[in-house]
Amino acid sequence: MSANLVLIDMLGAAALLLWGLRMIKTGMLRAFGASLRAWIAWGTSNRFTAAGVGLLATLAVQSSTATAVITASFAARDLMSGAMAQAVMLGANIGTGLAAAFLSLDLHWLSPLLILIGVTVFSRSGEARGKGIGRAVLGLGLMLLALNLLGEATQPVRDSPVVATILGSISQAPFLGLIFGSGLAFLASSSLAVVLFVVLLADSGVITPVAALVLVAGANLGGAIPPYVAIAGEGVEARRVATANLAVRTLGALVLTVSAPWLAPWLSRMFPDTGHMALAAHIGFSLTLLVIFMPLLTPLTRLVERMLPAGSMDVFGPRYLDEAALATPTIAVAAAARETLRLGDMIHDQIEGSMHALQGDDPGAGSKLTRIEENVDTLYLAIKSYIARLDRAHMDADDIKRADEVLAYAVNLEHVGDIVDTGLVELSIRKARRGYKFSAEGLSEITAFYRQTLDIMQTAQSVFFTRDADLARRLVAQKPDVRRLESESAERHMERLRAQRTETMETSGMHLDVLRDLRRVNAHLISVAYPILDDLGALRETRLKPVDGDGEG
Repeated sequence: MSANLVLIDMLGAAALLLWGLRMIKTGMLRAFGASLRAWIAWGTSNRFTAAGVGLLATLAVQSSTATAVITASFAARDLMSGAMAQAVMLGANIGTGLAAAFLSLDLHWLSPLLILIGVTVFSRSGEARGKGIGRAVLGLGLMLLALNLLGEATQPVRDSPVVATILGSISQAPFLGLIFGSGLAFLASSSLAVVLFVVLLADSGVITPVAALVLVAGANLGGAIPPYVAIAGEGVEARRVATANLAVRTLGALVLTVSAPWLAPWLSRMFPDTGHMALAAHIGFSLTLLVIFMPLLTPLTRLVERMLPAGSMDVFGPRYLDEAALATPTIAVAAAARETLRLGDMIHDQIEGSMHALQGDDPGAGSKLTRIEENVDTLYLAIKSYIARLDRAHMDADDIKRADEVLAYAVNLEHVGDIVDTGLVELSIRKARRGYKFSAEGLSEITAFYRQTLDIMQTAQSVFFTRDADLARRLVAQKPDVRRLESESAERHMERLRAQRTETMETSGMHLDVLRDLRRVNAHLISVAYPILDDLGALRETRLKPVDGDGEG
């Protein structure tokens, strides 16, 4: 029963440690996530600056996994080269070591104060940044408390012959210890937490110096697995970054494990305390990888590129929907907006392609546009699912409003894609197969309507991105022009039809269908301006004229 209580104490303290670590990460990302991501992207002018950025970013969020996922997502979006991404990763590993050294200090007296400050700031702050800072401070206080509890819980372990035998066997079976340490880091999604646990075990005298080195090696190896799993679906560039990081850490972990029996006595003379030795080994491990691989980043990147070539294996999918950003609503909404702009660019190409298809006589042009529509549907569903997974309980009013605007615009773009695919593209295919031709005047009118629609498409993209009120007004002001274009073209078409012109009679239904579909397309595009103008009170509830007292308008 006593052994069960000790186990419960250890597991509870470990859970509190991981929860505190999670609170620091989510708090800092919610408070400074956008600035942090911009800073990481900015600080990659050279590999040494990139390594420094990775170190500082990891110290801020207390998680090399979070830094790795952000970095890999940047590489997937061509915002950072593979070599610079690896430099960030090498710096992030050192950041984890420095964080472990800080947290291993005897700061248990600071824990109650940090918890008090964190709860106060979180409760009294009305802004997302203030709440994020309060959450991070509270998380740091909980981590220090958890480390103190974990230290007390492991004291009885030193007297347990069973535990001593199991952990002592690591010295005789180092690769078993490597797997054990890697598994712990993978399950905890944190090499930092495992290193701190190793330090506590070493301070309690439960593990030997050799076992401490092997477990540190396992923690570093296991810490590279969660980023690899997290970005598996983000494209080949992201997989290259995560694969190279995993390969570098694997090589380092294997070398440290093999050399542990010879390295431990030498380090023990420098660091008589085994816990301090484990910390030094953790920091030294990352520094050694930095010194060795910093000059080799370019050949390492090229090797991984040959191992994972870009090509047909990459399926179409979202580029900017960063899964790691879901914990930071402001960043996630911005990512969804960026992806929706990409969706708008695809719709622009689809509209322009349908115009060229109607102008020409190639039945195959419609099939190419149908494939674009399939990609449009894929991207729309990804955006909709991403926004639906946002935790609105942790979003402020502005983020919720922007998320709704993003979703509304994505829905309208998807409707536009359907109109183009089932209407305009089908018309172009039917026209080419039957050999019909628009009259010169009719084709000119349709082309002019298309040009107006493409201009409105570009304006709608700008309004969505900037939320500029003046630009929104100009967009809505084009609605009468759309109706006028449709009306005038239909009227001139009827004049040609009454004159019994052959081309007009053959394409009469098509001409009017094109006008109708383009009018519907424009209505969906212009609607992006309505939420912006509604916020300003610039929209009337009804467009009907007021009725006079005698009942006449």
